[in-house]
Amino acid sequence: MSRVPYMISHDVRFALRLMKKSPGFTAVVVISLALGIGANTAIFSLINAIMIRQMPVERPEQLVELLEKRPEGDRSDQYIEWSSYEHFRDNNRVFSALTGVSFDNIASVRADDTETDTVVLEKVVGNYFRVLGLKPALGRLIGPEDVPADGVAQVAVLSWSYWNSRFHRDPAVIGKRIFVRDRPVTVIGIAPAAYTGPRVGARTDIWIPSERDPVRMLGRLKVGATLEQARAEMAVLYRFTLEQRAAQDKDPRIWQNTIEVEKAGAGFGHVREKYAKPLGMLMVVVALLLLLACSNVASMLLARASSRQREMAVRVAVGASLGRLTRQMLTESLILASVGALAGSVIAYFGTGLLVRILASGPVAENLKIEVQPDLNLLLFTAFVTALAAVLFGLAPAWYAFRNASATSLRHAGKGGDRSGRLFERSLVSAQVALSVLLVSAAAMFVGHVSRMRTFDLGFRSDNVLLMSLDTSKTGFKRAQLAPRLHQLQERMRRITGVQSVAIGGCTPIQGCGAMRFVIVDERPEPEETRTRVSLNFVSPGYFDTLLVPFKAGRDFSMQDVGRPRVAIINEAMVGHYFPGGDAVGKYFRVDPDKRFGGWNGEEPYEVIGVVANSKNVDLHAPAPRSMFFNMFQENEVMTQFLLRTAVDPDSIAGSARQAVREELSAAGVSRVTTLSRQVDSAIVPERLVATLASYFGVLAITLSGIGLYGLLSYAVARRTGEIGVRIALGARAADIWWLVLRRALIVLCSGLLAGGLLAFWARPLASSVVRDLRLESLLPIAFAAGAVIVVGLLACVVPVRRAARVDPIVALRTEQD
Repeated sequence: MSRVPYMISHDVRFALRLMKKSPGFTAVVVISLALGIGANTAIFSLINAIMIRQMPVERPEQLVELLEKRPEGDRSDQYIEWSSYEHFRDNNRVFSALTGVSFDNIASVRADDTETDTVVLEKVVGNYFRVLGLKPALGRLIGPEDVPADGVAQVAVLSWSYWNSRFHRDPAVIGKRIFVRDRPVTVIGIAPAAYTGPRVGARTDIWIPSERDPVRMLGRLKVGATLEQARAEMAVLYRFTLEQRAAQDKDPRIWQNTIEVEKAGAGFGHVREKYAKPLGMLMVVVALLLLLACSNVASMLLARASSRQREMAVRVAVGASLGRLTRQMLTESLILASVGALAGSVIAYFGTGLLVRILASGPVAENLKIEVQPDLNLLLFTAFVTALAAVLFGLAPAWYAFRNASATSLRHAGKGGDRSGRLFERSLVSAQVALSVLLVSAAAMFVGHVSRMRTFDLGFRSDNVLLMSLDTSKTGFKRAQLAPRLHQLQERMRRITGVQSVAIGGCTPIQGCGAMRFVIVDERPEPEETRTRVSLNFVSPGYFDTLLVPFKAGRDFSMQDVGRPRVAIINEAMVGHYFPGGDAVGKYFRVDPDKRFGGWNGEEPYEVIGVVANSKNVDLHAPAPRSMFFNMFQENEVMTQFLLRTAVDPDSIAGSARQAVREELSAAGVSRVTTLSRQVDSAIVPERLVATLASYFGVLAITLSGIGLYGLLSYAVARRTGEIGVRIALGARAADIWWLVLRRALIVLCSGLLAGGLLAFWARPLASSVVRDLRLESLLPIAFAAGAVIVVGLLACVVPVRRAARVDPIVALRTEQD
């Protein structure tokens, strides 16, 4: 046993000497491995942060979330009524505790002596922190005793990061009064530094007690209780919720809703569900990239093993066993893989930053802030990938070295190896070409899909539109006073140089609808089993011109509509459903005053004064929904999102727009500034993520295959130097030598292209299961990939071919004799 450490040490020193002796070979191997391991580590870092990492709470494996599933099939992250929470809490037998939260992503907070901040606010049930088993970093956390009897929160807990950034970790903040949405609360504690809230990709800044708001529910299972038991019991208890809603809501589809219970130790699962398939696809892609890198390195090591045949033969002659040679070769492989992993960690660090930036451009409502941090999961994964890579590319050379290391090979060592070894090398490079075709074709397919999504007809024009949202809560104006001032601000912004038109709206098409209501046409309500709500939006005159939504009939809103009978504009989808004759202008409809929503005057009908083209809404893959639009000034509704169409870069006039707000409505704050183009991009973040990274990985794959082909041909030329010299001495022309080398390259390329093309064709349905509406009928992505691989492959042949054609026959023959 005492010899084992010595032998391992000897193997390590010998491997390091080999690496130092061949720096060029070592650099190529390390770079190839770094790309493969780095890509895998970067993607896994994101998967770990979104899918795997548990919340820093007590026994996270016991936590579950309760969420509804709608008839459309998507699980909803909408809140459940407080009365349902109380019913579930008091009547279940599977949870040791049940709690709930609600969120406000743009709450305004200020201290007595500071400016107003926009923060992420979380309203929590009194037992929230106790259920999670959290301890305060300072002061105390919210408890049941802090729940307001009068429905108005009076205390708050700050997150550690907000306490650090806003109050510079001043302990005197405990007991200090701050204003949350202009209501005073007292800071009673600081949450632990590691805890940032239950939502993946979001960071809570402040917690206050719930004011009996609707909540999203978290439960802790009793010891011994299972998910199946929880699901069965909640299915029974959920009937209480359905009965309550059915008494208020006329939508019969309510009874199709169900409630689900899912694990929540890693936080609420909305973000995980959205990115699970894209990240899974990318993990497969980078696994193929690692396999390609390993086959690349294996082919290079096999080629080098043939030049080390004499060394291996001597080792076998003096008694080395298969295990001894295998250990030596695997030690060399493990050291190369370890160095590649270190370099790959640097690549992963910067690559992960790119991933986070892509995800952070997602929908604003998610407030996505992915924190990728090293942990045990990431360390174990990197170690596993490193060891796997070492085994994958190390075993074949070790087996080849022992099989060809017989004593009789001493005489023929270094002459080029046997036929089977060369065939295996060519097979590895063909496999690299095939994988490259697969990855490049996938990248081309995804990039083409995203390009089509950005350019197909959305029903509106997203270019050159600045979006500016205002916070008017501190202006002191009532609704009737604020509306004319918003109109004045609209006119003021219209005079900004470079601005073509300005509008105000509750939301843009890509944000969805402001609300949804049933409508009644010709006093004939639809059958309850088929009726669905229509999306609505309150907008100003000029809204459709600003978005360049074409009118199909009728006219736009105007300020002259104020004080007159109610008017509305509807889209073609609504016309097709409620006015099948196509002539909707001049017709009337009413909004059904649902009891559940209240506050709606459903008696006065609306006259349709215009019909506009359909616009995509939230989901770019789905058909445009039926939509109706009302004049915000006629309805006396205050909308605070301004849309400015510009003749210049919209970001360049943001400063002037802010100045206009200060001049016309000084007490209002600007809560968010973005562009409509960014909103559209945010709607296709999963597709953009797959397309962007697949294109990067496709480039890496094709580069690695080019390196592999170059290495194969370079070693082939080196092994056949004597043969080439003889051919030249016997009168072979340069073209003959070129063909001798190119023929081998073309055989490898063509076999790889054929296999890769078939593999890419077979894998297309798998890609379509990840990316919706992916076009599969075109073979152009496969043709593009094949063409790109051919070009790179031929470029990889240039240097070996020229080297072969310049062989000096005298030198080659002398070397062969030696």
